[in-house]
Amino acid sequence: MFRTLKVLLTSALVKGLVGQFVAWALGYAFIAGLRALRGMPTPWLYEPAVAFGGIISVIGFLLAAGVLTDWLKWVVGKRTPLRHGTPEGKPEWSRYVNVDYNHKVIGIQYGITSLLVLLIGGSFAIIFRIELAQPSMQWLNNDQFNTLFSAHGIVMIASILLGVGAMVNYLVPLMIGASDMAFPRLNAFSYWVGLPAVVLILMGMAVGGWDTGWVGYATLSLRAPLGVVLFLLGFWINGFSSIASSINMLVTTATMRAKGMTLFRMPIFVWGAAAASIIQLTSTQTVGVALTMSIAERVLGLNFFDPAGGGNPILYQHLFWFYSHPVVYVFVLPGLGVISELLPVFARKPLFGYRWVALSSMGIALVGFLVWAHHMFTSGMADALRVPFMFSTMLVAVPTGVKFFSWVATIWEGKLPKNPPTPLLFVLGSISVFLIGGVTGPILGTIPTDLHLHDSYWIVGHFHATMFGGFIFPFFAALYYWYPKISGHMYKESLGKLHFWLMLPAFWVMSIGQMSVGLLGMRRRVADYDPALGITTTHVLITLAALVIGWSVLIMIYNFIASARMERVAETNPWRSRSPEWQIPSPVPEFNYDVPFEVVGDPYDYGLVGSSYIRDALPAPSGD
Repeated sequence: MFRTLKVLLTSALVKGLVGQFVAWALGYAFIAGLRALRGMPTPWLYEPAVAFGGIISVIGFLLAAGVLTDWLKWVVGKRTPLRHGTPEGKPEWSRYVNVDYNHKVIGIQYGITSLLVLLIGGSFAIIFRIELAQPSMQWLNNDQFNTLFSAHGIVMIASILLGVGAMVNYLVPLMIGASDMAFPRLNAFSYWVGLPAVVLILMGMAVGGWDTGWVGYATLSLRAPLGVVLFLLGFWINGFSSIASSINMLVTTATMRAKGMTLFRMPIFVWGAAAASIIQLTSTQTVGVALTMSIAERVLGLNFFDPAGGGNPILYQHLFWFYSHPVVYVFVLPGLGVISELLPVFARKPLFGYRWVALSSMGIALVGFLVWAHHMFTSGMADALRVPFMFSTMLVAVPTGVKFFSWVATIWEGKLPKNPPTPLLFVLGSISVFLIGGVTGPILGTIPTDLHLHDSYWIVGHFHATMFGGFIFPFFAALYYWYPKISGHMYKESLGKLHFWLMLPAFWVMSIGQMSVGLLGMRRRVADYDPALGITTTHVLITLAALVIGWSVLIMIYNFIASARMERVAETNPWRSRSPEWQIPSPVPEFNYDVPFEVVGDPYDYGLVGSSYIRDALPAPSGD
């Protein structure tokens, strides 16, 4: 126990957190010292000092954790060979709390952090959902409620981004036959720079919170409590993670594919990850500009958005949504890639319309940049923009529909198992939930209906259906499916199915209930409602459903922790997959592929006699 505690306390994670708080204090003291030299008093929690300390704290975290060490040594001319494997004298688990350059370790770090942040954000939702179960204020005040729902939104989005990072980092190099990502140190930086960003957001809750929602709209952000400054900074810092990881992903996919793996021989998940990375690379800078302008207006007194000083608050919304609508597809495209990846494996037949499905991911990424202003039909933007954005919003249904038709056609006359394993259950559940999100979306993209439903709980239900169906359910499917590859053990199937059968009905109750109260007049982002609306019973059901969803996720986490030691050792290829990562031992060796392989066929030709995908590796399963 003492040795374990020593390893943990000397880890990069703990050093980084200590370094962050020390650096924040130094940054704050620097501004206070400058003011003292000029004979000016510094109030406690002076905003410019808090903001400057927040920026310095991120640098302090990265320096103390050792994320920048190799680059700094390189600057002064020292050799910095990549380190591989567990450090001498340290346990294997220590790799996951220290800076490591192996893409599989980084993928697991992303995944564990995603689940932890998911629990934090989910707990915020449970707290304010209990408040909403009855009309009038029970045990939260308005400021506490506003902070909780605002933090819930941004923390859950951070969790989903971390989950995307987990899947992309762990799977893409394995799927394309690479030994690692193109830039291992940049890959580690992408993960570690996100941690102090999350800490800043959580610190914002402790210094007054904020009431702007996760969108941080000006001019609300200009009048919100101090916590909004740390929220905006954390949001801004996290953009560095998105940009760096997207560059790494695109370069890896472009330059490190195995021999014979042309673009249209890549696993379909890689197409989804590539499309998502294109969005991240090209749109994140836009929200970075909006956040920079908000921070500068708040802290430095510049004027961009405040109408009292000649600013334009609609400008913030254009900049914000030009990023934030496409970023929905950053979450969804990898999730839809998981569905398309797993269905052929369990149906034992080729993925229907592989090329159309691959190109539809790029189509969604392209059209996603043309629809942002449907969030602004009620904002006061130019009326002439409404109709073009309504039609462009409808256009998104075309590439999305391609995926739905492919899934149905792949299932049609397939050989789905009579007793579906947990990954397949979550894939099928995700299709049903994402369908709810899909059919409720056009109602918000059409001007007349959006004017009625905008800022109602209908949007809350629609958005949750889109996120759960497009990412959360596929993410859980991926965790169960690749768990044997990651851990070398099978999970407990009965607990996996319990997780699914608790979560799916509970989610339907929650999402449909949210849309129902929205139709009856319930506004989103409000702490109370009129009992005369007759929606109290529905709110109770929504709250109970949210609690059930939370318990189901805890069951999954327990299942994974317990199964890593107690369950049987997994076969090399328990799913009979053709994908390259399933042709090598589990867990995956340090350098992935000891024997290079060549791609000679199509990735999803299940059921075709004599068909093969790769050679010069372990034999692929025969067509059945």
